[in-house]
Amino acid sequence: MYSSDTTKYLIHIHLEAEGVVEKPDVVGAIFGQTEGLLGEDLDLRDLQRTGRLGRIDVQVTSKKGETRGEIFIASSLDRAETAILAASFETIDRVGPCAARVRVESIEDIRVSKRKQVVARARELLMEAFEEGTIDSTALIDEVRESLRIEKIGTIGDDRVPAGPNVLDSDAIIVVEGRADVLNLLRFGIKNAVAVEGSRIPKTIIDLCEKKTATAFFDGDRGGDLILRELLQVAEIDFIAYAPRGKSVEDLSRKEITKALRNKIPAEYVREEVPAGEADEGVAPPLPTTGALLQEKGATEAESPLPKRKEQKKQGESAAQGSHRTLSDHLAEVKGHRTARFLSPDYTVVREVALDEVDQTLDDLNGSARGLVIDGEISQKMLDRMVAKGFEYVAARGYKGIIKRPLSLRLLKIA
Repeated sequence: MYSSDTTKYLIHIHLEAEGVVEKPDVVGAIFGQTEGLLGEDLDLRDLQRTGRLGRIDVQVTSKKGETRGEIFIASSLDRAETAILAASFETIDRVGPCAARVRVESIEDIRVSKRKQVVARARELLMEAFEEGTIDSTALIDEVRESLRIEKIGTIGDDRVPAGPNVLDSDAIIVVEGRADVLNLLRFGIKNAVAVEGSRIPKTIIDLCEKKTATAFFDGDRGGDLILRELLQVAEIDFIAYAPRGKSVEDLSRKEITKALRNKIPAEYVREEVPAGEADEGVAPPLPTTGALLQEKGATEAESPLPKRKEQKKQGESAAQGSHRTLSDHLAEVKGHRTARFLSPDYTVVREVALDEVDQTLDDLNGSARGLVIDGEISQKMLDRMVAKGFEYVAARGYKGIIKRPLSLRLLKIA
């Protein structure tokens, strides 16, 4: 419509004609009725030929026998000359055979419009385009510390398995799936982790498990289930820790790792309750939801199996109102007392009932319970009902008639 290189002003003109006219009629009227009106210096044809006036852009529409439209003319003249030229267009009173009215609505300063665009864009760039330059001392310190911990990871044994710096010196080790898991534990100061790095358990890890107290800590998915299953067959594992279902150890935050590793589950509680012929192929093995962390150097908590508590029956009512730090407490207290406990995600007792009240209680629960510890047997029907209620784990004395294990529900056995 106009040359962005030379244009200074844009004249906006409104046109009304009492009849149907087209663009050539409007252009002809502009040139015809202003010719010689302003003298040779402001002659439209001469101004266009020398580039001081842009082409005339006409946009008209006709409706019900009348024509309305807009005319735009770009000018590189000075302000006074442009104003005179614009005023001359209002002398047009006829377009073709029709009476017409022409009115100059505005003269836009193109440079002002460009300047507004520049300012608006500059604001956007100021807010968004600059990289953050603020120095955060805490972030710098954390970054340096993290890089130092990552640099400490090494390899041990003929298998060259990834391991933290304290694995050989510590009395306890944590067996994880891969190098990224070791790095994440190092990030939070846990230096006695060693990685399996694959589905085949390295001999180095098997030897370490014979000499040290070993805790398995794998991802909360089917891959983690299968590796743990193999590890339990070939190595001496003392305790089991597990990431939340669906999460990987390498992605856990400090709080999630602490919560997952705070509770101690002895390896004796992981059992193949269902004979191989009854279980569906590909169904995940029974595993605990969380396990125990044997902390770094010096952690040698290997006291298990759990002791029997002869006075538990007398204390059942008070225990039902309290809370416990670990699932192991509930396993020990329920064992041998023919009772069942429904537990919340933090292992608080939601309800404690007798065995013959479990079915009714399961129907009454409103979603607050996530686990069941029962000194009795569990049937396939009850497993299915617990899955529907959103349960995450169940610990029982036995499992009867299980045809298919739910993937979302972990099974423990009270030995």
